[in-house]
Amino acid sequence: MERLEAARVVMPTRIAGPAAVVLDAGRIVAIEPVTEPVPDRTLAPGFIDLQVNGIGHVDVASAHDDGWDELDRALLAHGVTTWCPTLVTAPLDSYAAPLARIAAASQRDSGHDGDDGVVRPAIAGAHLEGPFLGGAPGAHPTHLIRPLDAQWLDALPSIVKVITLAPEARGAAACIQSLRRRGTLVALGHSTASYEDAVAATHAGARLVTHCFNGMGPLHHREPGLIGAALTDDRLAVSVIADLVHVHPAAIALVFRAKGADRVALVTDAVAWARGNVGEAVQMTFDGTAARLPDGTLAGSALTMDTAVRNVIEHCGVSMFDAIHAATATPARLLGLDDRGEITPGRRADLVAIDPDLTIESTWVQGRAAE
Repeated sequence: MERLEAARVVMPTRIAGPAAVVLDAGRIVAIEPVTEPVPDRTLAPGFIDLQVNGIGHVDVASAHDDGWDELDRALLAHGVTTWCPTLVTAPLDSYAAPLARIAAASQRDSGHDGDDGVVRPAIAGAHLEGPFLGGAPGAHPTHLIRPLDAQWLDALPSIVKVITLAPEARGAAACIQSLRRRGTLVALGHSTASYEDAVAATHAGARLVTHCFNGMGPLHHREPGLIGAALTDDRLAVSVIADLVHVHPAAIALVFRAKGADRVALVTDAVAWARGNVGEAVQMTFDGTAARLPDGTLAGSALTMDTAVRNVIEHCGVSMFDAIHAATATPARLLGLDDRGEITPGRRADLVAIDPDLTIESTWVQGRAAE
């Protein structure tokens, strides 16, 4: 057994401490009070990022062996222990190859037959952001956005766990119901849907709104649209890009106040900003704050999850408990991962140690420390 001690431990309902988290065989077996001096740090569940398109020079759509290793190291350095590689809008016949590579990469995780002893973040599954989008495409190439194709969706491999689509698309309700039956998390986004269309999609089984405020029509007091549904329907969680560029701190604070931390998921929407493209079709540049198209349209972020947590604490008036909950327990619940996301006996020992300045000290995946 191993004991990890800290002045503060983020428990499912509060921050307690000083305490020791006891690990055995990759699981949390106990949380014990401590009376002797302990490190001045916070132990939290490992972060879970629902939306990562790439990092630095590595784009998820074209990543191979060395690229996956580079992504793993970058994610672990910023406290991410579970993530969803994300593919943006592309021709329908171009998804098979990157999805096969994502599926193969997921088998390198600890506990699979291909486990080589290297500590890696777990891949929960792929996130398809497109191509079935609506009236707010953002950086997605409009010539590749297409109507919903139920047959294509039904044939998707099991590695696909999240799909972002537009609620106003013809046939959306039936497709959402079918996707939910197969266990896929359906998110609504890149949309100018009416409030009524958004509610109908929620009735059908959608449970997430992708990067709230970005890629959707504005909130209007007589036509509340997708944002109005996102902020008022308790069945919907919302993801937020908290780089303070995509969304103003006041709007992030509004989301937390309207939804509560159990319905907010912090995401990075990170892209291979140093590479200059997202997928094959989106070319962008990095302006020092975010990735943008030549016309200035935002095209993803250079955000890391630890920075997202720090930003909402320091700039948005969100408590440490709520910020960490939005980076851990909420995305775990949305993905149906009941074995992680909380520090409680029986859960995976996916943990992160956070210094008092809110930077990452250490990361553990199933009890194994990342280098």
